[in-house]
Amino acid sequence: MSVATLDAKRLLVLSGLCALLIAAILWYRIWVPAEAQPEVHNAESTAIQTVTLIKPLMDEDVPRQSLEGSSDAGARGSATAGAALSESSFDWRIPGWLPPPPVPEDNPMSEAKVSLGRHLFYDQRLSQDDSMACDSCHQQSLGFTDGRALSVGVGGSVTERSAMGLANVGYSPALTWANPHMTSLERQALVPMFSEEPVEMGMAGQEQILFGKLQQDPLYKALFAEAFPEHDGRIDLLTITRALAAFERTLVSVGSPYDKYKYGNELQALGEAALRGETLFYSEKTECYHCHQGFNFTDTLQTANSGFAEVAFYNTGLYNLDGQGLYPAGNKGLFTFTNKPEDMGKFRTQSLRNVGVTAPYFHDGSAATLDEVIDHYAAGGRRVQGALAGNGHENPHKDPLVMGFELSDAEREDLKAFLHSLTDAEFLSNPRFSDPWPDGHPARGGTGISLDQSDSTTTTEVSKP
Repeated sequence: MSVATLDAKRLLVLSGLCALLIAAILWYRIWVPAEAQPEVHNAESTAIQTVTLIKPLMDEDVPRQSLEGSSDAGARGSATAGAALSESSFDWRIPGWLPPPPVPEDNPMSEAKVSLGRHLFYDQRLSQDDSMACDSCHQQSLGFTDGRALSVGVGGSVTERSAMGLANVGYSPALTWANPHMTSLERQALVPMFSEEPVEMGMAGQEQILFGKLQQDPLYKALFAEAFPEHDGRIDLLTITRALAAFERTLVSVGSPYDKYKYGNELQALGEAALRGETLFYSEKTECYHCHQGFNFTDTLQTANSGFAEVAFYNTGLYNLDGQGLYPAGNKGLFTFTNKPEDMGKFRTQSLRNVGVTAPYFHDGSAATLDEVIDHYAAGGRRVQGALAGNGHENPHKDPLVMGFELSDAEREDLKAFLHSLTDAEFLSNPRFSDPWPDGHPARGGTGISLDQSDSTTTTEVSKP
C-alpha cells in the first residue's frame, strides 16, 4: 500500500472521529434537558480572595430589581459559605443598573421581615441596661457609623475598633475590619449583643431576659408572627438575627451626586472640581482606584449576579512599631486569624460611600479628617510619634501600591471634592431606614451613653508628612 493511500485512510478515520465528537456534543447540549446536565462549581479560597461561580438571578433588562425565581449558588469558598441565593419576590427599590445583594436561601427577603428588623435595629431593649441599640454605633445621619474613633458599649466600655458604616453592607462578603470568617449578617448580629471582650450591648448569658422583654410588647407579637409564620412567630435568636440581617440588606446607598453623574447621565450633577478630582482618583499618580473600585468603591464585593466574590485585605503602612512591621496589640489585622507574618497589619478595604460624613477614619479611628487620610497615602505610609512611634513608610509588609505621591493644594481640594461627591444625602435621611419608634416607647430605653468623642479617641500622635 502506498504512503499516499495510507495517509488518506488515516485522514478519513480522523475526520470520522471528529464528526462523531461534534455530534455527541450537539446531542448533549441540545437534547439533554438542562436539569440533567451537571452543574459546575469552581470555589477557590485563600486568606485574601474567594472566587466562586454563581448563576445569575436577574434579567439585566428589568428596570426595578427584584429577586424572582430560584437559584442554586452551589458550593462556596470560606468567605461566602452558606450564602446560597434564595427564592423571593422582594422589591429592593434600587435602580435598574444595580443588581441586588446576595441573599441566603434560609433567610429570604420579605417586607414583613424587613419591618421587624428595622424595629429591632432601633430597640434599646436589645442591650443589658436598655441604654443602647444597634443604631447607637450605626447612626443613619453619619452613614450608619457613630462619629467616634472607637465605638462604645454599655457602661462606657470602649472597643478596639471604629464602627464601620453600613451603607451597602449586604454587598460585602466579609463584614468586619479583619475577620475573613465573618461572612454572614445573621451571624454577625450576635457579636454586638453577646460579646464579652469587649462588651458592647452586654447581653451575654441573658438570652431569656432578652426574649422576655420582646415578648411583652404586643407589637412584636404581631411583627414576628407576620415575618416568620414558618416558625409560628417565635421570638428567639434565629428570628431576631434573620430580621436584623434582612433590614441591613436594604441599606443600599446609590443616590450620591457621583451616582447621578456616572449612572444617571446627569452631567451637571458634578462640579468642575469634583470632575478633576475623579481624574486624580482614577490616575496612576494616586492609585486610589486599585483598591477602591467598582460601584461600591471597594474590592471586597459580591452581588446577586456576581461571577465571583472578592475579599481583600491590605497593609497600608499605618504603623511600624519595631521597624519590622509590627502593629499595636489588639489591632494586628488579618494576622490575628492566620498567624502569618505577611498578614500583619492587613485590614479590609472599606467602602468610600458617604466618606464625607463617616470620620474619623481607619480601623482605629486614628485619622480625624480626610486631609489626614490623604497625608497618609501621600507619604506612602505615615510617621507616628509617641507611644506607637514608627515609620509606616518603611513597613516591610506594606502594599507596594502605597508608594506616595505629591499633590498641589489645588489638586488636594479637587480630590476632596470628588470624595464628597460620594455622599448620598437621600440615604442619610431616608425614612425607610430611620427609627420607627415613637417618643416615650420602652424601645427608646434609658438615657443611653453620653460620651464626648475625645473620650474614645486613640492616643496616637501622627506627624504631618
